[in-house]
Formats: sequence, structure tokens, C-alpha cells
Amino acid sequence: MPKVSVIIPMYAVEKYLRRCLDSVLNQTFTDWQAICVDDGSPDKSGEIAEEYAARDSRFVVVHQKNGGLSDARNTGMKYATGEYIMFLDSDDFIHSQTMEISYFMAHRDNTDIVAFTYDRIYRPRLMVRHFLGMNTDNVVPWGVRKRYNLKKIKSRVTDDIFMYATESAHNFGNKNRRWLIKHCQVWKNMYRRSLIADTPFIKGILFEDFPWWSAVMLKNPRVTIINLPLYYYIPNFGGIVLSAKQLKIMQSLCAGIFNAYGLYRDNANAYQMKRWTENFLWRFVYWAFHKTEYLKTNDEKSQARDMLKELKSAGVFDNVPSEFFELRNKIYAYIGD
Repeated sequence: MPKVSVIIPMYAVEKYLRRCLDSVLNQTFTDWQAICVDDGSPDKSGEIAEEYAARDSRFVVVHQKNGGLSDARNTGMKYATGEYIMFLDSDDFIHSQTMEISYFMAHRDNTDIVAFTYDRIYRPRLMVRHFLGMNTDNVVPWGVRKRYNLKKIKSRVTDDIFMYATESAHNFGNKNRRWLIKHCQVWKNMYRRSLIADTPFIKGILFEDFPWWSAVMLKNPRVTIINLPLYYYIPNFGGIVLSAKQLKIMQSLCAGIFNAYGLYRDNANAYQMKRWTENFLWRFVYWAFHKTEYLKTNDEKSQARDMLKELKSAGVFDNVPSEFFELRNKIYAYIGD
């Protein structure tokens, strides 16, 4: 059994895939398996992954009909046998010590999750170069060659993930600001497999990370927070999110909100519900409602109202933090209540 399984969904990424797989192959930690899920990719992504598998048995390639990112991740989890699981999007890549650091911390602290982060300078650099018409293919992150001494890495261990996890981008008054686990992208953590094995991603929606991460938080995992920039997130300007229509985005957000709210309503204690509502739920409600500004046709607007009414009927808007009172009033005005 490998110590770490890394799940890599693949769809139309032949331009980036070798860099991604090389970043796994070049890990200083060697006891891993990489599960490459070819999600019906129309290009040579599956063939490239097979090349790596032919050279190194730690690469496992699974081919399936296109089912979307959630379906590919769920397939990957079925094949994962590692003690811990990581997720790596196939157009991104990771620092060479990502597994070494994460596994060391997890075993040292007996934690279920190790939370690192992504390089917050690299992505804006690429976006600026793209909009200026400059080449982005050979831009190397400034910190990619940095080497970390495991014993000198600063960290925080907590049994209260709700104290640190947030979707808010600004937390200037928070005494734990340095240690916040910001945003809910699933690829910036390593997870104990037994913690997440029974938590599938919702198929067919965008932003599936939000309801999945919400469900994982509710399991009260023990977490080591290191917040080192070990992940390199590549903006895919033709990707699934940036090319999606606004109504589809809103539908996905509302589906995630509905799913996660029901889970918390039925299972969370008062403290968990309060923290999650303040730090996650209403920030996604804001995002979903904001999409109504871009809807053009009467049919789209009608569908949006129906979705918001469904959330209201489920009780999503019953408990609102004070900073979102005005937003709730705008939603009620929009749906005619």
C-alpha cells in the first residue's frame, strides 16, 4: 500500500499534462501512486499518461466516458489505496517537496488533514502576461526551487477546523489570520483516506469543492496548518469555469448551497452552524445572487427566481449574519417576497 495517492483528473490537457506528471515524478517523497483518470479526453492526454505508466508502475491510468470533474475525482478515489489522498488538477503542478512535507506533518501531528496553499504570486503573473499578449508557457514560479527544512517549518495544529477555515478573502481583525485555511479548493490539502472515502463529489455541477469541503469539515478532522505555497495553480483561460454561462454557474452554486445547508441543518451543532454560515454559506449565497445581474432573458430570470425560492423554502435564508442583512432583503425583493 502506498503512503500517498494523488488523484489527477484529465480532460483536454495535453499542453500541460507532462509538466503536471513530471512534478509528481520529481517528488522527494517516493512512496506514492498517481491515479490518472482519463475522463473521455478528446486529445492525447490519455496516451501521455499511458507513456508515464509504462515507464513507472506508480502511475495508474483509468479511462472512462466523460462524466465531468466530480465523476473523475470519484473514480480516482475508488482506485486510491494510499493512507493519504491528494488531488492535483492536470493543468497545474506541485512543489517537489509537497508530499514529503505533508506526510511528515500528518504523521508527526497525527492529523487527518494537512493544509498548505498555492503560490499567490505565480497565477497573477501568468494572467498579466496573458492579457499583455506575452508567452506564459515557460514562466517558472520564483519559489519552485526553494528547499524546506522540515524541522523548521512553522505550523499550527487544531481540532477545531471551524475556527480557521473561511471563504472570506479579508480577515484583518482575525487574531488567527496567519493560520487561516482560506477558500475551499480541494487540491490544497492532503487528506487521510479514511476521512474522505465515503464523501463523493456531487456530479454535474461547477464549484463542487464547496459542498464537498463543507461535508469534510463537519467530520471534525484534526488539522495541521502550514500554509506553504506548494501548489502552482494555472489559469486556464478556456477552462470550464471561465467559459461557463452565468445561469449554469448560478445553478451549480445553488445546488451546492442546497446540499451543504441540508447537511448542516440536520447534523451540525450550534457552534458549527454559526461558523459555517458566517464563513461559507452566505458568501456563496452572495456569489450566486450576484450572477442574476448577468442574466438577459426572462426565462433565465425566471429560473433564477425559482432557484432562490427553493433555497428560501429550505430555510437557507432563515439565519443571516448581520453583514448580509441587506443582501437577504435584495434577494427577497428579487423573488417578490
